[in-house]
Amino acid sequence: EGLLAALNGAGIAWRDDDATLDDHARDWWPLSIGWASRGELAARPVLVVTPTSTEDVATVVAACTSAGIPVTAQGGRSGVCGGAIPAAGGVAVELTALSGVLAFDATSLRARVGAGTFGPELEAALRAEGCTLGHFPQSMDLSTVGGWVACRGAGQYSTRYGKIEDLVRGLTVVLADGTVVTTGGAGPREAVGPDLTQLFVGSEGTLGIVTEVEFVVHPLAPAEARRAWSFDSFGAGLDACRRILQRGATPAVLRLYDEAESARSFEVDRCVLVVLDEADPGLLAATMAVVAEECATARAEDVALVAAWLERRNDVSALGPLWERGIVVDTIETAATWSALGEVHETVVAAIRGVEGTSVASVHQSHAYVDGACLYFTFAGRPDDPDAYYREVWDAATMAALRAGASLSHHHGVGRNRAAYVRPALGSAFAVLESLKAALDPRGVLNPGVLGLGDPAAP
Repeated sequence: EGLLAALNGAGIAWRDDDATLDDHARDWWPLSIGWASRGELAARPVLVVTPTSTEDVATVVAACTSAGIPVTAQGGRSGVCGGAIPAAGGVAVELTALSGVLAFDATSLRARVGAGTFGPELEAALRAEGCTLGHFPQSMDLSTVGGWVACRGAGQYSTRYGKIEDLVRGLTVVLADGTVVTTGGAGPREAVGPDLTQLFVGSEGTLGIVTEVEFVVHPLAPAEARRAWSFDSFGAGLDACRRILQRGATPAVLRLYDEAESARSFEVDRCVLVVLDEADPGLLAATMAVVAEECATARAEDVALVAAWLERRNDVSALGPLWERGIVVDTIETAATWSALGEVHETVVAAIRGVEGTSVASVHQSHAYVDGACLYFTFAGRPDDPDAYYREVWDAATMAALRAGASLSHHHGVGRNRAAYVRPALGSAFAVLESLKAALDPRGVLNPGVLGLGDPAAP
């Protein structure tokens, strides 16, 4: 009653009809897609609140904390790890009304954006100013700025423009007690103690709710180039990618596929590397020259392979129908240093194949850096018990990756799917994360269970 009084007093919209609550009970976690295909709901909120300002969010969160009511921040709900599922019930705070470019500095190339802004809306607004964020996740059409920041996301052009944490310059965040804080934003770099902006980037709604984001943006590139090669082995292709990055070349797209994914995506029986870059013509020519030199021993492929990738890169339409037919499909991304990538590749694929019922275990390299890269595994199977098989594959693959020296996640985040692995992944540093949670959210109302913080119970 106290919460409803606060909402009504502030004129904040809320809904509690069954259709709305059912809709806000899930995100794009493949396990929840399976539940939906069977007409099941693992959890749902009691109330969906739609704030239209940072002040509204502060009112909602303060009232929920006062009453001990769990809060789940939601945007486009495109996450694939269950982080937007309100497992503890409570209130779902839908942030999509906090949208639009709020300020734009053409001289400094800065844009301040509402956290509920969807990807296409933001990119269209920036392009009207002759700029781009350069952040193009597979979930571009479905995801919001707040979700990108919350899960430390990566776009498909990240080798040129960086991951989301490289693009964020400041945040507005609502803490659990309703306090509004602003971090960063004063300059391109600061030395004023620890970086508080990065404290909230990747926190998945457990330490505070992001309502505004200040980004650095880029001028639209005047030129583009595309190339494709293939290698005898995945290891040979990885080595070429390493040499390219370590020479200082950063093509926007540098994606290497193993034999299985090359056959499935390009009908090529070797390991395909697709390259795309966009930049000033002089820089573009230099970058592509480095790429060509390091791929000199590879086989040149039809550049049309790049166009084929571009056309299908965001297509996830098959996921739902596959789960409806009892075929379990998902992807697992991780990152490791170049020296560890070979072992990570081999051991994770072997771990997935070792789970009974697996029919597909493949990999591609999707984001590369001077010191390492992201490996993106795909698995599929048609088991008797889809949920049990799904969890068994994830457990086998995750533990194999951690033992081989890889990170727990590169860009999908943790959510509920990986919550149990955060403690072993962080080791003794997990206690620091717990201390931050206790200090910023002492009643544990913000997204409990996500990141392994608070009640570990999950759907």
